[in-house]
Amino acid sequence: MMGPHHAMTGAAAWIAVTTTAGHGLGLYPVTPMGTLTGALLCAGAALLADADHTSATISRSIPVLGKLVTAGLSRASGGHRHGLHSIFAVFCAWLLATGLGHLLWQPVWWPEPIGLGIAVMSAAAIAFATKALGLARGSWTLAWLIGGLLAAVITLYAPGQQDWFVVCFTLGYGIHLLGDLLTDRGLPLFWPFVPRPPRAWSRVPLLDSLWSSGGNVAVPVLGNAGSIREWLVLIPVTAYVGYGVLYAVLDEAGANLTLLGG
Repeated sequence: MMGPHHAMTGAAAWIAVTTTAGHGLGLYPVTPMGTLTGALLCAGAALLADADHTSATISRSIPVLGKLVTAGLSRASGGHRHGLHSIFAVFCAWLLATGLGHLLWQPVWWPEPIGLGIAVMSAAAIAFATKALGLARGSWTLAWLIGGLLAAVITLYAPGQQDWFVVCFTLGYGIHLLGDLLTDRGLPLFWPFVPRPPRAWSRVPLLDSLWSSGGNVAVPVLGNAGSIREWLVLIPVTAYVGYGVLYAVLDEAGANLTLLGG
């Protein structure tokens, strides 16, 4: 799946999981502001698995350093769509998000401890999402500015919003894997163990597409990454995100949402 599509599905997943109105499941309710900021954070987290790709959005986020980091992660994880695209990686994403929540800083000029780890990761993820979604077209400086400002607002003026950081971060990472699972190439879900199918399995065309001779597992309903089918699926997903964002903005403003299903 293409990077902007990963970001959009991440935003859609957060809206679906957190919204209590008719267009959401309400599994993890948050405030309207939590929906808005979380959608960008989840969209950014949905890009992180591609940190093993030197041409991904993340690799261009910081001159030179971005390329070095993604190249290092690629080598450490076995290349693109290997270690960072596994169930184990989702578990590591959860551990990382949980650990970041314990990195606190108590400045003398603020009455409460600041979640420094969450603030830094939120700024980065939001910057990635802003760039991938075209909200800061052509300018990483603007993307980082938006990410930094939103992260600062969340950290300083809405500390309660940080309670959902671990859920949001892990959900976004997992949604990335789900998107790639639906493409032809599939994923080594059980990495570092990559079981291969028996030889007879590969002789059956349908079965071979579900479990390749290389050990990847796939449900290839979208075909190749960037296919027409993928674009067609993203049309309603994008419309859903637009509706969810509009609803959250109006709800935060105190508008009467009866006509929108509120």
